[in-house]
Amino acid sequence: MANSLFRTKKIENILAEGSDETHGGGGLKRVLTLRDLTFFGIAAIIGAGSFSSLGAAVFDGGPGVAVLFIITAIACGFTALCYSEFASRIPVAGSAYTYAYASFGELFAWIIGWALIMEYSIGNIYVAFSWSDYFTSFMSKVGVHIPNWLSTSYVEAKNAAASGGNPADIDAWNNAPLLGSLRIIFDLPALIINLLITYLVYRGIKESRNFSNIMVMLKLAVVLLVILVGGYLIFSNGLTFNWTPPDDNGVRSVMPNGFGGVMAAVSGVFFAYIGFDAVSVLAEESKNPQRDLPRGMILSLVICTVVYILLSLVLTGAVNYRKFDGVGDPLAFIFEKQNLNVGWMQLFVAVAAVIAMTSVLLVFQMGQPRIWMSMSRDGLLPPAFQKIHKKYKTPSFATIITGLVVGVPILFTDKNFVLDFTSIATLFAFVLVCGGVLFLPAKEKISGRFHLPYINSQFIFPLVVLGGIITAYSLSKTYFSDMFNFDFSSNADYVAGKLSFMDLATPNITLIIFWISALILAVVTMYKKYSLIPMMGLITCMYLLTGMTKNNWAWFIGWLILGLIIYFLYGYKKSRLATGAA
Repeated sequence: MANSLFRTKKIENILAEGSDETHGGGGLKRVLTLRDLTFFGIAAIIGAGSFSSLGAAVFDGGPGVAVLFIITAIACGFTALCYSEFASRIPVAGSAYTYAYASFGELFAWIIGWALIMEYSIGNIYVAFSWSDYFTSFMSKVGVHIPNWLSTSYVEAKNAAASGGNPADIDAWNNAPLLGSLRIIFDLPALIINLLITYLVYRGIKESRNFSNIMVMLKLAVVLLVILVGGYLIFSNGLTFNWTPPDDNGVRSVMPNGFGGVMAAVSGVFFAYIGFDAVSVLAEESKNPQRDLPRGMILSLVICTVVYILLSLVLTGAVNYRKFDGVGDPLAFIFEKQNLNVGWMQLFVAVAAVIAMTSVLLVFQMGQPRIWMSMSRDGLLPPAFQKIHKKYKTPSFATIITGLVVGVPILFTDKNFVLDFTSIATLFAFVLVCGGVLFLPAKEKISGRFHLPYINSQFIFPLVVLGGIITAYSLSKTYFSDMFNFDFSSNADYVAGKLSFMDLATPNITLIIFWISALILAVVTMYKKYSLIPMMGLITCMYLLTGMTKNNWAWFIGWLILGLIIYFLYGYKKSRLATGAA
């Protein structure tokens, strides 16, 4: 059984399946150019992360959150190069799922495919909620009021009424119409935008491409305006002191909450980068995937990294970082009357946010059906998921199911839960993609295609790990001893019962696992002479996982267990490799 769980697909078979005309009535249309792919990457990356979750990240990390954007960009950069290597070899739909099938085998391929549901579908739930917040704000500015009970989730309204919180959510709970004893509370704008985006994706890739390109140009123009106006006012008003705010002891620092505070923002910051890998899902609709997919991913990542660093500097310079507690619209917040006081910019930001998050919804809603289509081709999902519409040339059934998977949970979940759930799954997928490159055989260089350069890490990688240990110790002499300290009796929240033992122990446990894994990888690399780039992608993404909380891990493990149950009940027996059809 063990061998069958790790059965791999040959790359030539994957390529044949991706290009044939036997799957549901024909292949997908190859219409996307390098510009289109780059714009799709920007469309996916600059959205809810910059317009919503960035506020919470700034509150946790202070001005030092800009450093975390750089660290995360480096991790994503190494990962993008690994994605590019796979994309140049296997230019078919499926992204990390398909790559895992060729390197690790069927079980890991299923796990990746299952985890990507959390990135694309469940991630889109958060984006839909954030889109609704900005759309409702924009409509109120032009004189159209949407009732609070029609513009928030039931969970958020219930929690706000129980413990205090957003006044609008409390109002929604108190004034919602009743159906018997049930309060009618749901996010109508989020449901509507999901329906419209699903319809657009169903109609075709060309229509989606044109719509996305227009939105990307508009939102980049407005984001640039935010950076220019905000940056000018910071220097003209002498607000640069906000970049070194005092900590609790009155000592000024760019990291007032320490590096631990910066790492606490990892979910929000990493969520801001989620999306660059979605470009690889569009391989079968690219005109020249071996050349353009890698370039599109890397270009979009570089452009968005520069934008994010500038935005984080503008936010933390315009307003003291502590004021961003609970702020869901940080870019509009800095221009409010009590801050920079530029009313017309608030309207511009609201428009930009609606545009930005519409494009994110579009790209993610395109990505999920194509992953399911690939899984169905392999027999891991029912045949209906690979059905391609005869007229529109899109995975029609999978697109409709994606709309339902995004739309239905909008009725009973909230965006805070979705944010962390999505980030941990995506990081997990990135770890496997970087590791998977190490198992690929050497290939002949072909002109016009991307080739991941081989850099012997036999000695470099162990030195990197050693350098990390020395750096951590030099920054804090008690770093490693604190890591093994599980006595939290001096913690006031623990004594008061506000935090459990596992809440406090989880960061220690994940750090211990990380450093043990890093040392093992360093030793193995000395013997195997692995390539440096995938090794750096692997180690940086593993480090970002140490910032995840106990609840993140609990929900993620539970989700994986559910996925494994489905796999063994259906996919394991129906797989084309199991039936001999492949």
